[in-house]
Amino acid sequence: MARWSYPHPRPSEITPHAAWMNRRHFMAAASLAAVAAPFSHTGPAMAAALRTQPGPFQATDRPTSLEDITHYNNFYEFGMGKADPSAYGAGFQPHPWTLSVEGLVAHPRIWDIDQLMATMTLEERLYRMRCVEAWSMVIPWDGFALATLLKQAEPLGSARYVAFESVVRPQQMPGQRAVLDTLPWPYVEGLRLDEAMHPLTFLAVGLYGQTLPNQNGAPVRLVVPWKYGFKGIKSITRIRLVEQMPPTTWNRMDPTEYGFFANVNPDVDHPRWSQATERVIGASGFFGGGRKKTLMFNGYGEQVAGLYGQMNLRAQF
Repeated sequence: MARWSYPHPRPSEITPHAAWMNRRHFMAAASLAAVAAPFSHTGPAMAAALRTQPGPFQATDRPTSLEDITHYNNFYEFGMGKADPSAYGAGFQPHPWTLSVEGLVAHPRIWDIDQLMATMTLEERLYRMRCVEAWSMVIPWDGFALATLLKQAEPLGSARYVAFESVVRPQQMPGQRAVLDTLPWPYVEGLRLDEAMHPLTFLAVGLYGQTLPNQNGAPVRLVVPWKYGFKGIKSITRIRLVEQMPPTTWNRMDPTEYGFFANVNPDVDHPRWSQATERVIGASGFFGGGRKKTLMFNGYGEQVAGLYGQMNLRAQF
């Protein structure tokens, strides 16, 4: 089993949103310069406004700025650095796009993403996001409950888990062409069916009222706010309902560090750092006002603790 070192967070240079929307694609991490060169001249696509309505489960926290949300990212398909997704994501083409729902369902279907967005009632939800690296944001997502989509497919009685698969496009995603410090592609994730059907579990197609930027998982990504951020698989192309627990990328890379459930738990440290506190991106100071205590289930325990009543959350992390 490969052991892969999760990169430690470091402050990244923040580009104003207006400049980001109009700038030419710029060079960033030197390790990816060669593979990114074929589309280094391409500018990012303009975001489109979404028609949304206020949704439930609104966090009371102050939202993280759009600049921070779009320029401090983990999206390894574009590179290992926090600035790589915004730097190298411009060449990615999220349209046209299809999303399939298949496996143990009565009505498998392949959705066109634009048709899907037109069909669904899009909600605004302000969620806390906690990264396993011990930093956090508060993000105003736009999208719809995953359960809404799964109910249309009608899960069979034998379905126990939901497996997710991301896109593989090495010609557009330089991180998938890197030789060193890379992941097996495609990126895969999974949830228990009851977790997937929980009303908090969300498919995001936008943020701050606009379609998702490439670096944030365009055109559709998973958001499970009581779990660590790596569960939020980006650029999803395939959803399958299955009977057995599916493999997930980080659990497969090192199961001693990244469990399948990945519930935010301040009492269970990562083997290489504490999870008791978190650095709040956009707040001042690393050890002062910019750091706070981590909440069990990221503060969503009232809604989700009942899913795990019989589980040992230290052993099944």
